[in-house]
Amino acid sequence: MRDLRALFSSNDPTLGADEAFTNRQSQWETAAAALAGHLRHTAGPGFDVEDLEAPRRNLLVFHGVGGIGKSTLSRTLEAALAGQRPAQWGEAAWPGSPEIVPVRIDLARSAGTDFERVVLTIRLALTGLGRPLPAFDIALRRYWEHQHPGEPLEEYLRRGGLASRFGQALPQQMQSVLGDLAQALLLPGTVGSVLGEVTGSLVRALRERRQSVRALAGCTRLADLLQAEPDLDALSYYPHLLAWELAQLPAGKRVVPVILLDTFEDTGDRTHRDLERLLQRVVWLMPNAFFVITGRSRLQWADDSLRGQLDWTGPVAWPGLDTHSSLPRPRPAEPGGSTARGRQVLIGDFSPEDCEDYLARRLTRDGQPLIGEDLRAVIAGRSHGLPLYLDLAAMRFLEIRRTRTPQPADFDVDFPALIARTLSDLTPDERHVLRSVSLLDAFDLPLAVRAAGTDRDAPVLRLLERPFIRENAFGLWPFHLHALIRSTIRTADDHTDDRWSPRDWQHAAGRAFTALGEQWTTSSAPGRTLLVGCLRQGLALARDFRLDLGWLTDATWKYIGDSVWEPLHPPARTTPAGSTDTTETEMETAADALVETLSALARRQHEHRERTADRLTAVINTRLLPTELHDMAVYYQAKAQRDLGRSDASRRGMRHVADGGGRLAPAARRGLAHLARLAGDFPTALETAHTLGWEGRHHRVLGDVWWVQADMTRAAAAYQAARTEAEQHGIAGERATTQAQRAFVLAFTDPALADDELALAQQLLSGLDLRATTLTTQIAALVRDAGTTQDVEDRARLLRTDIHVAGLASAEATLDLALCFHHAVRNSRAELNTTIARLRERTHTGDHAYYADIAHFMAALPLPAPSPAQWLDGEQTTRDRWHTLVTARREYLDTGA
Repeated sequence: MRDLRALFSSNDPTLGADEAFTNRQSQWETAAAALAGHLRHTAGPGFDVEDLEAPRRNLLVFHGVGGIGKSTLSRTLEAALAGQRPAQWGEAAWPGSPEIVPVRIDLARSAGTDFERVVLTIRLALTGLGRPLPAFDIALRRYWEHQHPGEPLEEYLRRGGLASRFGQALPQQMQSVLGDLAQALLLPGTVGSVLGEVTGSLVRALRERRQSVRALAGCTRLADLLQAEPDLDALSYYPHLLAWELAQLPAGKRVVPVILLDTFEDTGDRTHRDLERLLQRVVWLMPNAFFVITGRSRLQWADDSLRGQLDWTGPVAWPGLDTHSSLPRPRPAEPGGSTARGRQVLIGDFSPEDCEDYLARRLTRDGQPLIGEDLRAVIAGRSHGLPLYLDLAAMRFLEIRRTRTPQPADFDVDFPALIARTLSDLTPDERHVLRSVSLLDAFDLPLAVRAAGTDRDAPVLRLLERPFIRENAFGLWPFHLHALIRSTIRTADDHTDDRWSPRDWQHAAGRAFTALGEQWTTSSAPGRTLLVGCLRQGLALARDFRLDLGWLTDATWKYIGDSVWEPLHPPARTTPAGSTDTTETEMETAADALVETLSALARRQHEHRERTADRLTAVINTRLLPTELHDMAVYYQAKAQRDLGRSDASRRGMRHVADGGGRLAPAARRGLAHLARLAGDFPTALETAHTLGWEGRHHRVLGDVWWVQADMTRAAAAYQAARTEAEQHGIAGERATTQAQRAFVLAFTDPALADDELALAQQLLSGLDLRATTLTTQIAALVRDAGTTQDVEDRARLLRTDIHVAGLASAEATLDLALCFHHAVRNSRAELNTTIARLRERTHTGDHAYYADIAHFMAALPLPAPSPAQWLDGEQTTRDRWHTLVTARREYLDTGA
């Protein structure tokens, strides 16, 4: 079909502008399967067209957001059923081989279709039978003469365009019915031309069961309908007569109408259902016809709550339309597909490939795509699979092309037309809720109610039924807005009458932010998942709308306390519609600084420690955070500096936090103990460890001190005590870290036991994002295999690469120490000397300098210079312990244990 709007947007005579249709294969398969099932049902021996009590399954509903391509699908289904299938759609074989008569009726307000036109269109589609349908035709003729006195049906059909679509056969067929009935009833010619006389005589004949009207006598309700007042209400029951007539056709001439009702949302709102009630009667009273309804919302006919507004309601009447059950609703459709719930099918977005295919065929020149491949990819990515966006982008392409070559940046925009399309059939309350929840990545009913600032669930519940609300029944919050619609509502210029001002958006953001905090603090089972979810959404709101930190402070402390480090960085800053704020990267508020801090802490598991230190330094220099959160940034900056081998800078940061006496003071004192240990001042580290308590992770610090003394039994016991404490306090990250350390020290003494301990460590790490701890387990595995030929050195080379990427200088020193143990066990002096030299070079700043001494102890080599380390039990005892570990491993390997 030619797109005239695009065609008249350019002077280029070679421009090809066609309405492109892309795939929708799954929808065709669904429709074909449903129609085939309908045909089998109506051909069965138990089917009775006059059974008004049987449940109805003769319809299929496609619903989706405005602009998803429902009308295009409806038109293509009509063409396919008429024999003009798209090439990619498979051929369908219909049971019984009936003639399928498709007729599409556009119910859009712009089409001006009323109920009378709907009934006429259905009848006109059947004129191709070449025969009258007497029961229906006499009733329709009677209705027409009462409602349109003096207006010939022929003139009406011509004026309304129906004659050009279906021809002028209907008036002649209706007239022939009148003549045939007059003859059958033996009425005089003059009297027989008067409709009232004919219908009156017919009713009497039917009541008296005369042989002359036996052909119509089987239609049990014909007489009642002919006696009823011929008004619009009576017209809505006439389709029963049409269904009855179709049922009388000989088997070889069986016809099945497929009636496609498009733009069903324009039949009225959810308060006034007058037209919808009439259309429902058509569907119910024509059980041998098949209906395909397309609209923005699911059909609510199976809802018992509509009893009284519609004639047939509830899941018993419409079993295929029932979307309420105890089971979770299905997840949103994959791109390009659809999500079916019985006979209610949510049309999914285009896949990226379908988007590019649509754009390639939407505008062409000499048979080639007018929009270049790179630009098509940009537009497709921006569209989130919404065909309306693709169409608007194509028109924008033509507009820009008049003066210059369109560039990718030209399409980094939202189209206000999307807002108008989305809001057009929403009530004012639903619009308010929609704008409110557009501030949230995901939400549930209570959160949406609080964010909207209402005390009523009703408008939220109505909005949840709209197709642009997507559902994931297994998510923390089950509902979210279609991504493109959300982005457009938040950022595009809104020209609707009830558009929000920047102050309205600010107030709504405050409500949503408070609601998130309340949900976290008042939840009966808060859990880690809820904490992280609330933090992600709360951080984005506080950053985008410059809100005070409020509950985010306590949530931040809870987040870092568990040492799990899930990704927290919220999406890129969203500039609300009407806002003049264009700040993107500079930190200007406490919320900006907190977002950057938590992002740096989470990302440090995936970034070089240099990057972490730089990001935290930038936060600290702004001094935007309140004191305790500022000290948090200082503490983690000091940790990063320690990992980078910058002990002096790390010590200054730890001392600042420890002296401040805040929440992280015990952790900072632990950091000072670590720094003392790294420098070889073991007595100070040990003394400090005894003062730390649980908050300072005292048992872990003791283990760190004892293992370098080669007292692995004491170290393993300390790490086990630390793991037990972490379990008691529910700190998953600390539990995994201490278990990894326990596996590491036991790997020196008992490889078999280390296997079990490593398995437990890996189990505890599952679901956590702890890069340094993961590296510890990998080094432990090397120690466990030391002295063997199990690719220890090859694995070490790969592991060193990972350590370099992470920027963990301390982990690389430990890796070299593990290799020294391996070479000492194998008595490979050359490799040992090379590794010791590398170790000395790596620790020349003073941190871990004693690691080279330990390597000498392992191999019973003399030290080139006195050890600067202050060994707890003296140098000789420590030397003997380390060498004993080497000889014990040799004996272990020699015995083949």
